[in-house]
Amino acid sequence: MRTLELTSVQGGAMATKDHQSEPIESASETLQRIFDGHGSVLGSQMADESSRYDVLKKTDFPKPQRTRRIAVANQKGGVGKTTSTVNTAAALANKGAQVLVIDMDPQGNASTALGVSHASGEPSVYDVIEGRSDLGDVITVCPDFPTLDVVPASIDLSGAELEVADLPNRNTLLKEALDLYLRQSDKHYDYVFIDCPPSLGLLVINAMCAVTEMLIPIQAEYYALEGLGQLINTIGLVQEHFNPVLLVSTMLVTMFDRRTLLSREVYNEVKGHYPSIVLNTTIPRSVKISEAPSFSQSAIAYDPRGIGAISYGEAALEIAQRSQQVLDTIDARRNK
Repeated sequence: MRTLELTSVQGGAMATKDHQSEPIESASETLQRIFDGHGSVLGSQMADESSRYDVLKKTDFPKPQRTRRIAVANQKGGVGKTTSTVNTAAALANKGAQVLVIDMDPQGNASTALGVSHASGEPSVYDVIEGRSDLGDVITVCPDFPTLDVVPASIDLSGAELEVADLPNRNTLLKEALDLYLRQSDKHYDYVFIDCPPSLGLLVINAMCAVTEMLIPIQAEYYALEGLGQLINTIGLVQEHFNPVLLVSTMLVTMFDRRTLLSREVYNEVKGHYPSIVLNTTIPRSVKISEAPSFSQSAIAYDPRGIGAISYGEAALEIAQRSQQVLDTIDARRNK
């Protein structure tokens, strides 16, 4: 195909040059060309983000052969647990996966970030734990992603631990409800994510008994490493007494600052101990990630081209690509 390129206008006459068509410059190439000559770090960063966004947009996410059930937990608060739950789930749903998010945190932050109402007294996971409702009765569709379903949590859930403490099946209430729903539902879910409260109480035990995998977000600080051993120990107890197939499949380093030696050291420390579990993707500190929940949105919906959304998209892709390996490991544990 041949095109005409405008080269100059002289004396009211238009001069043209006939030539072979050239490939259209991508956004990342444009940014690189504009900023590189000035040695701009910002320009290089913008070009990198644009390139990563383009790659991610064109990449197909493989779907798991069967439903993956993943609890996102860390008893230390402020490590990006809920943020990682909603954005990983949203990134997978955005690429066509059918996803269910169960909010097990009485604060209801995951419900807020996914745009789902969760006022006290409204139908929620609290009613499911108490046995008044089936899981399907309290599910709401996320307004931003039609393939993302949400079971909200309200402050009412904070009293559930005491109210069900004497029940003989108190540790498996959520598992029983989830098993029943997945058997009866017309939908096939590729992923079920459970957002846990920042504790190691009965609600977290319920979540661990209801899933086959754990995703642990770890803040890029040394304080975050101190509680990791305690969490791993608790998971070990759940494996021993309640859920022998439970697998720590994923660790995700959050609030990573590539400019600091500390962040790199923490990442290398965790990666060194758990080389096959820690994702290569890290989640940076980002204003847009923090802003998104105030608009009742995930970062994936609020700022899809931002570095936060891109990073969570890349993390979700890694999780999706590891599906077969993880499912095979779970089967091996189940067949022991």
